[in-house]
Amino acid sequence: MNYIFIDSDHGFDRVGIVEDSRLVEFHSEERSNQKLVGNIYRGRVINVLQGMEAAFVDIGDNKNAYLYVKEALTRDLLYTHQRYKISEIIKSGQDSIVQVIKEPSGSKGAKVTTHIEIPGRYLVFTPFSDRINISRKIGNPIEIKNLKEIGSRIIKDDMGIIFRTASEGIDESILKEEYDILYNIYIKIEKERNFLPCPKLIYKEPDLGYQIVRDSYNENIDKIIVNNRDVYDNLILMEEHYPFHFSEKMEYNKDFTIANEFQIQGDIKEALERIVKLRSGGYIVIDETEAFTAIDVNTGKFIGTSSLGDTILKTNIEATEEIARQIRLRDIGGIIIVDFIDMKNNDDISLVLSTLKRCLRKDRIKTNIIDITKLGLVELTRKKIRRSLSTDFYIKCPSCEGKGSILNIKK
Repeated sequence: MNYIFIDSDHGFDRVGIVEDSRLVEFHSEERSNQKLVGNIYRGRVINVLQGMEAAFVDIGDNKNAYLYVKEALTRDLLYTHQRYKISEIIKSGQDSIVQVIKEPSGSKGAKVTTHIEIPGRYLVFTPFSDRINISRKIGNPIEIKNLKEIGSRIIKDDMGIIFRTASEGIDESILKEEYDILYNIYIKIEKERNFLPCPKLIYKEPDLGYQIVRDSYNENIDKIIVNNRDVYDNLILMEEHYPFHFSEKMEYNKDFTIANEFQIQGDIKEALERIVKLRSGGYIVIDETEAFTAIDVNTGKFIGTSSLGDTILKTNIEATEEIARQIRLRDIGGIIIVDFIDMKNNDDISLVLSTLKRCLRKDRIKTNIIDITKLGLVELTRKKIRRSLSTDFYIKCPSCEGKGSILNIKK
């Protein structure tokens, strides 16, 4: 059973995706404290810091947002491939339209860009680029050629697009309709550029529930369960604004709550722990640090039946599937280092890496397998957009400050 659930109650939205009866994505949001990614603001530049090649922008949040020099380049300068100083591009006191691309975290404010992008179901509107890009998950050369030709026919004013994976096989008239909707949203945003007050929110991403449905719904989803009538009605209403239809799969069930879903509760609990057990008896250990996330694979109680090499290969193969699920479920971003059990055979190494790559394709956020080091560590990177699941659930221990251990006073 594959489904999306939206559990909206007591001021919280809890949205998840279940595939083959296992939780693979989970997001929670307090309605009075919604996330910022995707929102567009008219902000005011507070400081220009040449030494950091960046500026801080007041967008009305508690902390000023961070704008790196490359994210501040105008469209005319963006593709000149020249280096510019931040002071040549933006001045203190200047108003600027910026979009949040990374949530604030800890003492850091949100990260913003002036290169606005507006996502839809089938494409992302990219007015700062004249290019027509295709999702790398679309591998059919004929489909890529077809989408390139459609893109060249539908774009206006040299404002480019990225065709998302969901655009594969979609009729041109639907793609054009969505492009026109996103184009008109951008034109409205541009009209706000020179008006007061500042800072001001001028475009807000849809609610969390619609974002997940928009980005993750596909033909393999059996149903979308919603337990809140207002949220259910709003989703139905969104169908009138976008050429994307899903209501035939929607199910209103006021009695649904994840508190009564044993498997979902178990998967969330597991995703908040260090150790994840494998069916064979092996296990993986996941440690999230400030710099990167380390994942260690162990055979544990699995003793195999054939040979040590076979036991190691089976454990590593089984671990790849669970690692991919945990990365997605925990929403781990940045650098990820995986320490598989040592393998001597190059064919085994290739098999494990190709299996990991295949499992990671299920994730809508792209994860790159960078390399395998001389020590056998597999290096991955995953785009960091939101705070990880553990960050949403845990606060730093006031006794050990997150170290995970306390001082032995007997020493």
